[in-house]
Amino acid sequence: MRIDQRYTLPAIWLHWIVAALILVNIALGLTADFFPDAWVRTVIDTHKSVGISVLGLAILRLAWRLSHNPPPLPATYPSFERTFAHLVHILLYVAIFALPLTGWAHDSAWKDWEGHPMRLFGLVPWPRIAAIATLDPEAKEQMHDTLFVAHQYAGYALYGLVGLHIVGAFKHQFWDRDPELQRMWPKG
Repeated sequence: MRIDQRYTLPAIWLHWIVAALILVNIALGLTADFFPDAWVRTVIDTHKSVGISVLGLAILRLAWRLSHNPPPLPATYPSFERTFAHLVHILLYVAIFALPLTGWAHDSAWKDWEGHPMRLFGLVPWPRIAAIATLDPEAKEQMHDTLFVAHQYAGYALYGLVGLHIVGAFKHQFWDRDPELQRMWPKG
């Protein structure tokens, strides 16, 4: 494989770290209700911390992507697949930003936020979004419910987009026999 067909090492690491953190957060979000009551708050706080970490890494990843052109898709890919791949990547970025932002906004609309300050991984104080946190209680409760639904739908969108992304990569790797996975894997 030519060197210009591989992603840069920072892009590769940011891709896999964000992917791993998203998987961890999906697991935390979907299993929080199954933990003993004494653990639920810790699981939710960890979910929030991982989400904010994903947001920070997504900002770095987008900055890297905008300042470093990704390798071109192989010329052997049909034009509709190239267009679809670009569309899925754009929508993945939208979902990767939407999920932590809607989660942070949802947390900011929580009625009991003042009694439970947000701290990233229990260490670093993290602010609530003031424009939301300071709403009157009725508006805040309605926004809390709406933002939870938005957060859920952003999650569903992310699941679908990640599925398309994986299916596309596997299709090219195993069906078409193109070295697709090697483009986003550190040299070993």
